[in-house]
Amino acid sequence: MPLAIHADDVLAAAQRILPLARRTPVLTSADFDGAAGTQVFFKCENLQRGGAFKIRGASNLILSLSKEELTNGVVAYSSGNHAQATAIAAKFVGVPATIVMPEDAPKSKMEATRSHGARIVTYNRFTDDREAIARRILEETGAALVPPFDHPKIMAGQGTAALELLEETGPLDALITPVGGGGLLAGCATIARSRHPDLRVFGAEPEGANDTYLSMLAGERVTITPDTIADGLRAAKPGALTFPVVQKLVERIVLVSEDEIRAAVKFLLLRLKILVEPSGAVPAAAVLFHKLPPGIRSVGVVLSGGNVDFEDLISY
Repeated sequence: MPLAIHADDVLAAAQRILPLARRTPVLTSADFDGAAGTQVFFKCENLQRGGAFKIRGASNLILSLSKEELTNGVVAYSSGNHAQATAIAAKFVGVPATIVMPEDAPKSKMEATRSHGARIVTYNRFTDDREAIARRILEETGAALVPPFDHPKIMAGQGTAALELLEETGPLDALITPVGGGGLLAGCATIARSRHPDLRVFGAEPEGANDTYLSMLAGERVTITPDTIADGLRAAKPGALTFPVVQKLVERIVLVSEDEIRAAVKFLLLRLKILVEPSGAVPAAAVLFHKLPPGIRSVGVVLSGGNVDFEDLISY
């Protein structure tokens, strides 16, 4: 089967999202390089509008919809970052947004989503089916669905993070992103490998949310019950569209422990002076704790977001 996206889709997304997405900075740290044993370039999506990379995909999809398709607003399901992004993009085009969120989502993410005018419908992530809830709302309202990862426009939008990173750094030995449903990794791998075919692409997952890791081993999508502090990476299985891209373009998925995630959050805050949520710190943890193959001299790390409750932060 042909892959869901190609490099041209990412390039088109880069132009489409200009009204909404920021070009985030790329930071370096001699302290981190010394600890990791390689030169690291951090793409700081924690400083993105809405505090995470998700505005890239959500705005690419919403800004591509016609006025007729947007007549009844939009619906999304998300643990928080995609929720905020969808709310921001919906407000920009002047339509209502309804977001299905787990009742235990970080309070900061819920409050931020509401602040952009979205209506939130909560659910129990252990017993309820968020996609079924969203389908019911879609049937009742006639709204347009903005899925969190498994859509070509979402994937292409997320890939613009890697496009910007490589435009600034030039060729690197490797690139690593966190993996939830796979939209960020698939989009970034697509543009990165198109620009630099020899670049090695990796994904990073928590040990307790290793659905893509297991799926890569099995050669097919595997479903798990995720358990991790990285709330943005609690996907139960990879996307039907994202997984084939990851299979083809990504060398390996590496795993990190909960303690390693906490250590990376602390290192980034105290040494680089940037706040990164656990989900965003997962790839940094992978590099910091030497989970990549030896011989990689330079690596781009996508820090996917920075939205975290203060009460949780002080426990790290």
